Amino acid sequence: MFEAEPAPRLSRGAGRPEGLPPYPELCLDSQLCLALQVSDSLITRIYRNLLKPLDLTHPQYLVLLVLWERGRCTMGDLREALHMDTGAITPLVKRMESGGLLKRTRDTQDERRVWVDLSERGWELRDQVAEIRREVGRRIPLTGEELAELRSTLQVLNAAMLRAAPVESDPA
Repeated sequence: MFEAEPAPRLSRGAGRPEGLPPYPELCLDSQLCLALQVSDSLITRIYRNLLKPLDLTHPQYLVLLVLWERGRCTMGDLREALHMDTGAITPLVKRMESGGLLKRTRDTQDERRVWVDLSERGWELRDQVAEIRREVGRRIPLTGEELAELRSTLQVLNAAMLRAAPVESDPA
């Protein structure tokens, strides 16, 4: 007959086996990834609610930002600016094109290259979206200086991580 190993004894009220050493680095509150994920989720939720009346998603908002700032660019430029893989950016841009926000055209010299331009409707949204961005800033309970410092810190972190070990695309 097969005998199962006895289950580890739990210490009273602690919820973990006796004798198991604590790992402070494994405490939920010490996880940078969770802090970033929660902040991202909360801020994205604010954007989602404000962008909904314009029938825009947060990723579409980000594509519009690139195009308003840079003007005409390639799909590769968008992918690089937004740190998105081809499998994510292509359907996003196609949906935006079918929604009348932008136009895609193939390069006449290199058919592999696809150019993306804002449509008239895409340009017309700029003033409304600028107001939404200001409203998001008002809803985040930090001063302008604190927000700028946080953004700068995250940009330094992101740049250092990309230099140290470029992020691989997730396998499809």
